[in-house]
Formats: sequence, C-alpha cells, structure tokens
Amino acid sequence: MKKMRIAIVVPLYNEAGIVEQFHRRLLAVVANLPHTFAFYYVDDGSTDATAEILARLAQEDARVHLLLLSRNFGHQAALTAGLDHAEGDIVVTMDGDGQHPPEMLPEMLALVLQGYDVVQAVHVDDGQSFSFKKATSAAFYRLINLISGTRIEPGGSDFRAMSRQAVDALKTMPEYHRFLRGMIPWMGYRSVILPYRPLERLGGKSKYSFGKMLKLAMDAIFSFSLIPLYIGVSLGGVMLCLALLEMIYVLSFWLTGRQASLAPGWSSLMFVILIVGGMLMVLLGFIGIYVGYIFQEVKRRPVYLLKKSNLPEKSPHE
Repeated sequence: MKKMRIAIVVPLYNEAGIVEQFHRRLLAVVANLPHTFAFYYVDDGSTDATAEILARLAQEDARVHLLLLSRNFGHQAALTAGLDHAEGDIVVTMDGDGQHPPEMLPEMLALVLQGYDVVQAVHVDDGQSFSFKKATSAAFYRLINLISGTRIEPGGSDFRAMSRQAVDALKTMPEYHRFLRGMIPWMGYRSVILPYRPLERLGGKSKYSFGKMLKLAMDAIFSFSLIPLYIGVSLGGVMLCLALLEMIYVLSFWLTGRQASLAPGWSSLMFVILIVGGMLMVLLGFIGIYVGYIFQEVKRRPVYLLKKSNLPEKSPHE
C-alpha cells in the first residue's frame, strides 16, 4: 500500500472510563499499517475526566491532537470540529465507544487508495430482537429517502473514510444544522458501502438520548426536503375542493326551490372549521420551523467554539 498521511477523528463525550482502552486498541491496529497517523480527539464539553485523560495521552504520544470544545455542541458539531482541523491525505471519522471496529481501517484505507472518495461503513442487522431504537431508525430512513432527493443508506453511521478532496468540499458547506450522513452523499463523490457488525460498547452507555435522535431527525428532514410544506399546500387544495363541492350542494337546494329543507348544520360547520383550523395550524407550524432554521442560519454563528487545543499555530498565509 502507498504510504499516506491518515487523520483519525474521534468525538468524545463523557467517555473517561473507556478512552484509554479505545486508544490502545486503535494503536494496535495502526501499528501494522505503513502509513503516518494522527489522532484528533474532540472532547465535546465532557463533564468527567475525559479531557484530563486525553491531555495525558497527548503528552505520551505526539500523534494525539486534542480539541476541547467550550461546551457540549453535539455529535455532529464535534465531528465538524475534527474535520476542520484534521490534516492528512485521508480522514477517518469514528466513534470512541468501541462499536466502530478499528480493525476495519486497513480495508477502508485500501478502498480510498483504489479511487473511492468516500468509504461509508454501514452496520448490518445484528440479529437481535425488535427494539424501539431499531424500529424508529428504520422508519426514519424510509421517510428521509422518500421525501429527500439525496439517497441516504439505511444503517449508515458516522464511521467513514474520506479523501482529502471530499473533506475539503465538505468544509465549504458551513450550514448550522448539520446532518453529515446526508451532506456527504449530497456531494456526489465516488463512494462505496462497506458493511460491518457493530461491537459491544467498551463501557458506559450511549449518549444519544431519544431527544438528541429526534433533533437529528428534524435537522435531516427540514434541511433536505420541502415536502412538509408541499403536504400542507396539498391538504389546503383538498379542503378547497371539498368546500367547492359543499357550495355546489347548497346551491342545488336554492336552484330547485328546496331551501327550506336545509338543516341548520351546526355540527357539520364546526367539523369543517376544526379540520380547516387544524390544517392551518399544522402548515403554520411547518412554516415556523423553516423560518426558525433560516433565522439560525442567517445569524452565522459558528457551529462550535474551541476552548483549548494542542494543535500548532498556523501562520496567516497557511
């Protein structure tokens, strides 16, 4: 294999109990590869001893680069921070909980060297029984692929390898609400799917709560599709058609001289008002969400803020 500079980006949040174990496992894999490696650990505002342990690892190994964010900005922001600062011919992103197997690195790097710009690792069904997380994940991917013009591979994760060209292109997309699993396929670079079976966590529990997963799903839907607005407009058109039919029905009584047969119609009137009012509220809610997203984008606030790092200072001309 051609010798390359490889940057590995690992976001972490409150993983003090497993970060050293993960790093040792990572070192065992890269020791057998003929490349130059650099490790970019991004501490996403951890409240435990994660930052102190990473600082100690950086003192022991000059290849370890530490990025401390000023607070918890979220997984996608932490990945963005690592990608912005990672230097190398190939950049690999992976989680530090051990579920993304480092043993797949040789195969991923080989595929990039074969000419692929993006090697996307996709976890296959582990054969486990039904779970709420698995069901909601499958439903989300079906929905996003139905309403979005960008194909997002079901089971995809943020475990991937990218060429320098793909990384530089991604860095030109400064949007605030980030869904990297959709942004990277949207770029259209040559990519390949690499299946894998996720391993057990080295320790602790997942930091992706239901609320965080819901926020990520909303970022994906409202950043990659206008379908919610089209649904509201379509429902409005349906209600207009029904209103036209109702008007024709009422006029038929007047034209045939049967207006005395018309019932007061309080219940049907209230039903129509409630339906129309509910639809209007839903449509206004969709519009409000899009306006809120636009508001946050136009403020141009940074996706993340660094508190501290051990990266060397760059000159203004670099």
